[in-house]
Amino acid sequence: MDENKLNNPQPGSLQEEPQLEQIKTSKRSWRERWENIVRLGMGEIFLRVGTSIASIALVLIVVWVMGRFYLQGNNNDTIIQADAASVQPTATQAAELPPFELPDPQNATTSLSRYTELNTTLPDRPRYEITQYVVQPGDTVIGIGEKFNLDPKSILWGNFTVLADDPHRLNPDQVLNILPQDGLLHVWNAGDGLNAVSEYFKVTPEDIINWPGNGLDPETIGDYANPNIEDGKVLFIPGGVREFISWTGQQIPRSNPAVAKVQGPGWCGVITTGAVGNATFVWPSTSQYISGYDYSPSTNHYAIDIGGTLGNAIYAADSGVVVYSGWNDWGYGNVIVIDHGNGWQTLYAHLSTIYSGCGASVFQGDTIGLMGSTGNSSGPHLHFEMQSTQYGRVNPHLFLQK
Repeated sequence: MDENKLNNPQPGSLQEEPQLEQIKTSKRSWRERWENIVRLGMGEIFLRVGTSIASIALVLIVVWVMGRFYLQGNNNDTIIQADAASVQPTATQAAELPPFELPDPQNATTSLSRYTELNTTLPDRPRYEITQYVVQPGDTVIGIGEKFNLDPKSILWGNFTVLADDPHRLNPDQVLNILPQDGLLHVWNAGDGLNAVSEYFKVTPEDIINWPGNGLDPETIGDYANPNIEDGKVLFIPGGVREFISWTGQQIPRSNPAVAKVQGPGWCGVITTGAVGNATFVWPSTSQYISGYDYSPSTNHYAIDIGGTLGNAIYAADSGVVVYSGWNDWGYGNVIVIDHGNGWQTLYAHLSTIYSGCGASVFQGDTIGLMGSTGNSSGPHLHFEMQSTQYGRVNPHLFLQK
């Protein structure tokens, strides 16, 4: 046998077989170990740990490469210096500045002058006193409220003895109380209790006592049930509210029209039958614009004032029976009220002439009277109201057909 073949065995020789066997045994050993790890439920953990180690190693390698090749400043500095030396800026010739000239003295003095204000404007201070205002022609409760930054309710509530919660009672030359802020006035009566009064006006006793304009001393006020407040003292209730005292009458049913006897001599007697409406309503006058007050619950005005001239025709908005016809003592002047027999009722006020009397059946569009300015009225117009047993006093704009 050749000695070289013995010393250098060829692939597939007998000496190579033990090495291959050893490699196969090693692979089986690692595979068995991995299978044992998987059976123990730790395969995923080992994979995660291995991935983390590999990621860390990769980051370290990247950091080493960056530090070795890119973060060395010497080479960069050399390149920058070479670039700077290769490009030199072109010298720029300095421009000669014009000589400085003084401005015209007159213009200079004018431009530097200051405006002298002799009056100092101070910020608004809280007002605690009640002031007065004389009503001017054309004034309204809403307009006066806007003028003094007050809710229209506060104009009415501060002047009940003059206006009686009725905006139509406003007339030129009247002197009105202007409250310092929204609220109302209350005249103290002997026997009043602070708790009861404050609860009625939806405030606290302290709101009344601590208002500087009321001149009350918390130390001497005494028992809230019988406080030391003189009879007849006018108190301002800051933030106080109350219900309006309604000057609009209740509905007058055709079954009992005598309930309106308290309103004035226009009340009617028993009515047993008559026309019935269809719950659709036509515009009740020849003109179609608002003059004076619109529908405004904030001023206790649950009606619309339709403008026009003396003698304009007034129409029945729907068919029904007249349940009030004549003078009204509550400021309406000459009034007609129609019960429509279906829960609806309409009122026509300040008429100059009345055509339809008590118990008369009228039909939609019939002329029932003429426009006037009777009662508390500042000029010719129709005060028109609508009431419903279901909805109460409603905004006529929502139901009238023009």
